[in-house]
Amino acid sequence: MDQSIWTYIFVAVTFGLYIGIAIWAKAGSTQEFYVAGHDVPPVINGMATAADWMSAASFLSMAGLIAFLGYGGSVYLMGWTGGYVLLALLLAPFLREFGKFTVPDFVGDRYYSKTARVIAVICALFVSFTYIAGQMKGVGVAFSGFLGVPFNVGVFIGSGIVFIYAVLGGMKGITYTQVAQYVVLIFAYTVPAIFISLIITNNPIPQLGFIGRAAGTDVSMLTKLNNVVTDLGFTEYTSTTKSKMDVFCITAALMFGTAGLPHVIIRFFTVPSAKAARQSAGYALMFIALLYTVAPAVGAFARLNFIDSVNEATYIADGEDYVARATAITAGGGKPVPLWYKDWEKTGLLQYQDLNGDGIMQYRGPNAPDDLENEVEPNRDIFVLANPQIAQLPGWVVGLVVAGGLAAALSTAAGLLMVISSAISHDLMKRTFRPHMSEKDEMRIARLSAAIAVIAAGFIGAYASQLPFVAQVVAFAFGLAAASLFPVIFLGIFWKRVNKEGAIAAMLTGLITTFAYIYYFKFGSGTEAQWLFGVSPEGIGFVFMWLALIIGVCTSLMTPAPPQEVQDLVEDIRIPGQRAARSLTPAE
Repeated sequence: MDQSIWTYIFVAVTFGLYIGIAIWAKAGSTQEFYVAGHDVPPVINGMATAADWMSAASFLSMAGLIAFLGYGGSVYLMGWTGGYVLLALLLAPFLREFGKFTVPDFVGDRYYSKTARVIAVICALFVSFTYIAGQMKGVGVAFSGFLGVPFNVGVFIGSGIVFIYAVLGGMKGITYTQVAQYVVLIFAYTVPAIFISLIITNNPIPQLGFIGRAAGTDVSMLTKLNNVVTDLGFTEYTSTTKSKMDVFCITAALMFGTAGLPHVIIRFFTVPSAKAARQSAGYALMFIALLYTVAPAVGAFARLNFIDSVNEATYIADGEDYVARATAITAGGGKPVPLWYKDWEKTGLLQYQDLNGDGIMQYRGPNAPDDLENEVEPNRDIFVLANPQIAQLPGWVVGLVVAGGLAAALSTAAGLLMVISSAISHDLMKRTFRPHMSEKDEMRIARLSAAIAVIAAGFIGAYASQLPFVAQVVAFAFGLAAASLFPVIFLGIFWKRVNKEGAIAAMLTGLITTFAYIYYFKFGSGTEAQWLFGVSPEGIGFVFMWLALIIGVCTSLMTPAPPQEVQDLVEDIRIPGQRAARSLTPAE
């Protein structure tokens, strides 16, 4: 069968599966809607957490960044992996012991303040909508590249699927849908990696092929790649142009941002106990490792295959008979531009400009010999999706990868939408403005806010094609979380003296400074030469996290200590299993 038919089959079957699970797992109460009834088994929650965690940034963009940044792209791999360990060991069990629904719920009760709760809601919304922009771009890339629909139409199709199972099933439906999505995405990621590893290294294990010898040579695969890219004028693959300071700050921002991400933290509220939270964290780390250890190999293989298939190829213009022209070029001893390139060129994510007028595609780096200019500009987000086509794998593998990319984007988008929904219905309405509303009214508002959030996410996604690469957009969300939410969560668990004034000051400091910096340097007039301490917008959240921590501590020390019952609560939650979840009455 044609690869487009396989793609339609895989996408239709997986979307039908997600909707069927949502109908089966329909939420019947607010507890099921927000936290899946607190009774999800650790293994199931670990798999759902892995799917929630491995977004379009992990599935689509991370390998693409590693492919083109080489060692410099490893900051995403190190930061996201290390951050999950930090969250699992440092925060998750204590937050589960607190027994609440959401991060703003924790902030509001721990800091005995409606104002702190509202500011935490604002921080969660900023982080979530920034993160969603990256997911929706991933959905648009997958649809436009393989299903023949415009980028924006693909975004709204994906939004419609999320709308059904997020609004209907809530966290209960999302949890079991994410289990199915994990299975889809992990098979979609590893199966083509195994095929390509066999082709390039004769080794079926991508992780070993990555560090092994290239097929038919006596040199390692990485040495071969280094030689290829340096001959074309690019920086050596195993080196980076990033400064040590920037590498450190980006890695740290991703790590501490992970520990403050509301949509990941909320997953640990769905299990029965703090012990189960620890167990599910361990399972999730194991499931995540299956993809993250393969990603460097996927990136390296993609770069090598891309160069081999595109560089020095004769371009075939639109309107020409591709088959006839390609046959003539091949008969003359030349190499025609591959058909996969022409398919992706239609999406606008691959561009060729014939600068010297010879019709031969020159893929060159800034240090290219003879002053040859680069004529090919690829978007890095396409390479996991395009990799099976570049390697000329069977059509069913291509269809599987598309379904996996959509599963990764939609699973994380659903988790983020739950954060937005619960922040509005539970934290703003039930716990702040309408404390006496019935459970039925709260459920109605929860579903309505989820629906509105899906629509808003669709419109954000419609403009996402103009944003940087998916992983970079997501990195901004991590920076915002690191600077605004992590300080108050960390201090709230480990320091009894921090009070509501300190929490409010810390959140506002982190959110405002980080957002302003990102906006100025990514969407304003700022230049790289003006970066603070040489730190890029992707890493600045780590710098401002420390500023927020200092402001929070100093403000707390200059204002009255928290009430004694709050200090006792902090003591209690640091000994998991020794207390029943209790709730303080919010007060100003």
